[in-house]
Amino acid sequence: MNTVSKSHPLMHYQWGHACDGWNFVDEGELSIKLESMPGRTEEVLHYHRYAQQFFFILKGEAAFEVDGKIVLVHEKEGLHIKANEKHRIINNSEGELEFILCSQPSTKNDRINIG
Repeated sequence: MNTVSKSHPLMHYQWGHACDGWNFVDEGELSIKLESMPGRTEEVLHYHRYAQQFFFILKGEAAFEVDGKIVLVHEKEGLHIKANEKHRIINNSEGELEFILCSQPSTKNDRINIG
C-alpha cells in the first residue's frame, strides 16, 4: 500500500486545452482524480451511462452546465452528477481551477461526448 499525491500519482495525464489530471485511485468500481484547469478553459459537454461523479472544488470557482442549467460551485463546495446527466465543467476565471473528481464506477469506456 502506497500513498499518492500530486507529485506521486498512479499516473499523470493531460486533457482538453492544457488541463492536467493525476490518478489517485484507478479501479473498475472507483476512480479518484485530482484535476486542474487553467483560466478560461472548458470541457466538452458529455454524459456517462453508468458512472455517477462527485466534484469537490479545492481552488477557484467552477461553473457546471448540467442538463442545460448553470450551477456555480465555489471553493470547498462539491457537486454530485448522476449517471446520464449531460454535463461539463467550465473555468470562467483567469486563475487556476483545481478539484477532486470521484467516479463510481470508473468512467473508462463510459463517456459519450455531445459537442
